Amino acid sequence: MKKTIAIVTGTRAEYGLLKPLIKAIHEADNFNLQLLVTGMHLSEKYGNTINEIEADGFPITSKIDSHLDGDSDIAISNAVADTIKGFAQVLNQLNPDLMMVLGDRSEIFAAATAATIKGVPIAHIHGGETTEGAYDEAFRHGITKMSHWHFTSTEVYKNRVIQLGEQPQRVFNVGAIGLDSIAKLQLLSKTEFESAINFKLNKRNVLITFHPVTLEHNTSQTQFAALLSALDQLEEVTLIFTKPNSDKDGAIIRSQIDVYVADHAHKAIAFDSLGQKRYLSALQFMDVVVGKSSSGIIEVPLFKIPTINIGDRQKGRLMPKSIINCLPKETDIKNALNKAFTTEFLESITDLKSDYGTGTATNQIMAILNSEPWPQIKKSFFDLN
Repeated sequence: MKKTIAIVTGTRAEYGLLKPLIKAIHEADNFNLQLLVTGMHLSEKYGNTINEIEADGFPITSKIDSHLDGDSDIAISNAVADTIKGFAQVLNQLNPDLMMVLGDRSEIFAAATAATIKGVPIAHIHGGETTEGAYDEAFRHGITKMSHWHFTSTEVYKNRVIQLGEQPQRVFNVGAIGLDSIAKLQLLSKTEFESAINFKLNKRNVLITFHPVTLEHNTSQTQFAALLSALDQLEEVTLIFTKPNSDKDGAIIRSQIDVYVADHAHKAIAFDSLGQKRYLSALQFMDVVVGKSSSGIIEVPLFKIPTINIGDRQKGRLMPKSIINCLPKETDIKNALNKAFTTEFLESITDLKSDYGTGTATNQIMAILNSEPWPQIKKSFFDLN
């Protein structure tokens, strides 16, 4: 008898990571896929990225509106409440055998909460990681405690999930699932990429993805202004901005991007979402990636280019030697950019190997789904000796 697996997706980036797994489960003879779409995918403000899912041909089982109408504390809390209510109704109707979630965002926490109360076992991808500057840290570990299967991206994170009391036989280090697409996707050539974004690259090219540090108060505007000042001193450069997610204070950064791009249209362009293919294709032609994105730490190093990681949002993650950490101040960011462009630093990362696996996470997860006993809803706490 076929088992039914519900997969939840709420953002453009997370969908790109999950796409190989969604495809594998959709095409498997022994599984039924339920694709549950929520969060930013359903918001015009964030690019209506549900269109990308539909264009890929995956059948969407249900749309759960998070009612994202702002980025204040109260607006996000209300969105979490609405998402829990929506998932409670949908899971009651669909009653899947397993729900799969990735990461640490508030809408994923909401989905996991509804599944826990409903009694639907959860498989969690990318648990055990730390992001000390964001409230995602608490959501991620909360999802871990609600989950029954765990697919981590490194051995360190596997051990941390076990440290949280999860049974070792239910925790698997499969590597970062985002690396799967890099190995398989046919990336665009430089000419094709320039055509796809309707913009010309320059002698130097910088990709910027800057998210707020959600455990700080009122720092986004000042920090992003410092970054813009540092970037503005670069010559013969193209700046490609991808706008932040629906995090607290994200609207402030989005507004700053819009103003900057309008004033510097000759060298800067911005996107709500590049989409997976354009984003990964862009990395082939970038000289540096700048901001506060997990992708800069996990996926970007495979392209042997530097990442400048600003501030504390990603603090605590395992970081390859291609990462240059700096304070969110103009002088520090400028110094980091100068270091990233040096021949010495570039030569030091030519032999870089990933800490996050080899791009086989989907195959490993599918093998586990097909071979391991499926988890029961009740679980016992694992105590370390």
